[in-house]
Amino acid sequence: MAIGKYIYGIISSSTYESAIPYRDIAAVVNDAEIVDYTHMFKDALARALVEHQMVIERIMGAGYSIIPMRLGTFAIDEAEVKDILSKGYGLIKEIIPKISDKIAIDVVCIWSDFTSVIKEAGEEKEIYEYKEKLLSSPKGITVDDQMKIGFMLKKALDEKREKYAFKIQDALKMVSIDSKSHELMDDKMVTNTAFLIDKLKQKEFFAKVEDLNAEFKELLNFRCVGPLPPYSFFTLEIKKMQFNDVVWAKKRLEILDEVVSKDEIKKIFHRQALVTHPDRNPDRPEAEKEFDEINKSYSILLDYAQACEQVGQGSLIFNEVEFRKNAVLVKVRG
Repeated sequence: MAIGKYIYGIISSSTYESAIPYRDIAAVVNDAEIVDYTHMFKDALARALVEHQMVIERIMGAGYSIIPMRLGTFAIDEAEVKDILSKGYGLIKEIIPKISDKIAIDVVCIWSDFTSVIKEAGEEKEIYEYKEKLLSSPKGITVDDQMKIGFMLKKALDEKREKYAFKIQDALKMVSIDSKSHELMDDKMVTNTAFLIDKLKQKEFFAKVEDLNAEFKELLNFRCVGPLPPYSFFTLEIKKMQFNDVVWAKKRLEILDEVVSKDEIKKIFHRQALVTHPDRNPDRPEAEKEFDEINKSYSILLDYAQACEQVGQGSLIFNEVEFRKNAVLVKVRG
């Protein structure tokens, strides 16, 4: 059983307890067994997520602004934690002012009576006339007809949902700094949006939600979750690259030089992607696999290029000694 440092997030303080400092920032950590969260059972993952969030919210409650780390981020030891802080220092210092005295609020909105909304959509002129036409047809209603009605109904519901979602988001953007839409979990959901707001504007934000709730009280139900850390806007991710992967990517893109720039990588990729694209090679079954490998190679080398850039190195050096200096990439999770 390997014990490492579990990283919850980064704060702009070097004096916080249970934190590993680097210059004027620190990583909030805990000693824990190193576990691969990608292979964890759902119930265990859910418990880990709750514990992760509780620690971050406790830090926020103590008055600190924290940049959350992706769930399941480990370092081998304190030295590796400091290496991560060193590599990501520039990015972290850039983010800190953007989250200082800021919180996130998640706003979820659902239809109050989804059955009535479907019925109303089904009465729209185009759908109603099409159904009447089918009912009067001596041929009866086919499976294709039913599918077309389903598509028409979905389109009408999507348009109605987008209309209300836009109005809600537009109103709340007036009292927020930034917003980010999340995936809708089911058809009953109208919007699922995170808003980044100034702590001092919490009352104003919730008042605006109440205004919207009153305006749409017969049609929509609102639920707010927060205050939260800025998970949706600035969650940090650590990528530990492998030299063998970089060597494979270099070979797959047929790069011969030992030192290349990011722009050269892009040119090589675009040239090879154009040649291997499946649409240009309909008679070559292996073209799709080659195209996928080209894209994977490019992604690996782009990560390596970003890792080099974050320490001020302008070129990619395909030398294992140099690679070890840039094998860790700290980035904002997309």
